[in-house]
Amino acid sequence: MAIKAVVFDFGGVLIDWSPEYLYRQLIPDEAERRWFLTHVCSMDWVIRQDGGQPIVEATEELVARFRDHEALIRAFYERWHEMVAGVLEDGVAIMEKLEAAEVPLFGLTNWSAETFPYAWEHYPVLRRFRDIVVSGRVGLVKPDPAIFAAMRERIDAQLPGVEPGELVFIDDNPKNAAAATALGWHGVHHTNAAQTEAKLRELGLPV
Repeated sequence: MAIKAVVFDFGGVLIDWSPEYLYRQLIPDEAERRWFLTHVCSMDWVIRQDGGQPIVEATEELVARFRDHEALIRAFYERWHEMVAGVLEDGVAIMEKLEAAEVPLFGLTNWSAETFPYAWEHYPVLRRFRDIVVSGRVGLVKPDPAIFAAMRERIDAQLPGVEPGELVFIDDNPKNAAAATALGWHGVHHTNAAQTEAKLRELGLPV
């Protein structure tokens, strides 16, 4: 079955985002920083905002639990843009090869609806997709099968009758790639550009 569309995750594939970029400045001690990002501003907390929880509400809830860390907690979203280092050129290069071959491209990202406009404004590469599902806008997050269903609906609107086996999904989180595979898509766990390109070539894509 020929591939008809490729869906990209953004953070870790096309956009270089990491809380480390900010918190290395705020918490120089590595052990302290690791504790804070594991137990306070954890990814489980971030994913709730990615799913639609208002940032102000989430911040106040966390401050109430960790009063001693209030300034560090508030910095997370007040200085969020300092966590974005730019685009990942090798990931963008894969996208551009597919784009040059006129392969339809879509985006599926776990991202807060409140912070996504910054990325949209500052990283024009994101505007080159046919359509994008942003988790915070639809109130769903990967790896929930429902967000993949929402993505497939968007794709089907442009490529009527597309089948799961005709879709590729590239994500740096193995759980998300596995979720796509479980739904019949070709989930690709992105660890580096060379491996991802090799997998895409196996699927018959021109990269």
